[in-house]
Amino acid sequence: MDPITEFVKCGWQKYVDADVRGIVDALAREVRAAGGRALFVGGCVRDWIMERTANDLDLEVFGVAPEHLEAILRPLGRFDAVGKAFGVYKMAGLPLDVSLPRRERKTAPGHRGFDIEPDPSLPLHSAAARRDFTINAILLDPMTREIEDPCGGVRDLRDLRLRHTSAAFAEDPLRVLRGMQFVARFNLEPDPATVALCRTIQPEGLARERCFEEWRKLLLLGEHLSAGLTFLRDTGWVAHTPELAALIACPQDPEWHPEGDVWDHTLHSLDAFAADRTGDPHENLVVGLAVLCHDLGKPATTAVIDGRWRSPGHEGAGEAPTRSFLARLTNQTSLIEDVVKLVVAHMRPMALRSTDAGPSAIRRLARDVGRLDRLLRVVEADGRGRPPLDEGDVAPWLRKRAEALAVERAAPKPLVNGRDLLPHGFTPGPALGQVLRRLFEEQLDGRIESREAGVARALEIKEEMSA
Repeated sequence: MDPITEFVKCGWQKYVDADVRGIVDALAREVRAAGGRALFVGGCVRDWIMERTANDLDLEVFGVAPEHLEAILRPLGRFDAVGKAFGVYKMAGLPLDVSLPRRERKTAPGHRGFDIEPDPSLPLHSAAARRDFTINAILLDPMTREIEDPCGGVRDLRDLRLRHTSAAFAEDPLRVLRGMQFVARFNLEPDPATVALCRTIQPEGLARERCFEEWRKLLLLGEHLSAGLTFLRDTGWVAHTPELAALIACPQDPEWHPEGDVWDHTLHSLDAFAADRTGDPHENLVVGLAVLCHDLGKPATTAVIDGRWRSPGHEGAGEAPTRSFLARLTNQTSLIEDVVKLVVAHMRPMALRSTDAGPSAIRRLARDVGRLDRLLRVVEADGRGRPPLDEGDVAPWLRKRAEALAVERAAPKPLVNGRDLLPHGFTPGPALGQVLRRLFEEQLDGRIESREAGVARALEIKEEMSA
């Protein structure tokens, strides 16, 4: 059955909790009684038509003045007028926003440079034309289940096409990055006219946190990450991320990388990552960013050596471009450090496998990256990013040994700390720090396996140092 027909037949109610359904029903009735109309709009309608669950619901109310709308909302529950000047009301404790249509006039650069005024009398087609893409400009009457589609978004959903609504699209540069993540999430084919329009837009005035949110959605929700990055390249916006742009046409040895250049490899690796995400958004974000950045050091290190393309030391060279790329997206220092650790270490598992390294080297790797399970996911995505070659046995080999050593999900911790040594004649200071460092190294080597043994060894080291 056609998905639109199926959706209208089953109704929006099957996707929404009972408490929210009650509020929406009451609101729609009261608005209609006042001579207006309340319509679902945006991502929730798009997701329902695609038979997906929508996490956030948006109702747009036409034909009712702001003060009248507030009077209708009060008996339905507490709400926050987070954008009262813009006519936006959030229902407290519920995933429901109620808003008025609004007129917007571009006054300054960036996505915030608008003069915005709520206008309940704004025609439906004019309100829809202010939205970004046609698939986000479909409206649904919760009472009649009638779909309003002034921009042709239903057809574009059927055709899996990403198309902008109007020339007003160009007024907000953030919409290009939104297009990137929509293409990846829904496997959409960008309309050539939309791509051409995006090429005329510059990322002026964009807030770092807003850009980061689009990259976050790409990595956490995207099903075809390569399509999203291809959109970034085709619109010319990859030039605004020079660290990624440098991967394009950066050559690789065809025997080891038959898939193509470093850009192609990165896209294949991202798709492999997306196919194996876990249920933990933070872990997925750390690993996804590391996969995206893992070969950023190759452009600076790639050369013909002994007749073949090589990139010696690219993992270490990847630290600087990873930091510069992420610094433009976020000020989350711990996130950046976690990603950098994985980028710098992503080749070490292969080196350990080649020598069949023992427990000491594996414990040190776990210490350096914090969580080996993250690094293993990066290694697996990297390995699967070389079709038609298989990923090899590096990750399975390392996982088995990390599990046996209990260091897969946590770095090894020192068995002995300063408090353990103070009762034995040690005093705080550089000498104590030196002893603790030696103890931890011997612990990583497997020579110390308990706190008691560590304390005994500390006393031996102290005697050696005083001799």
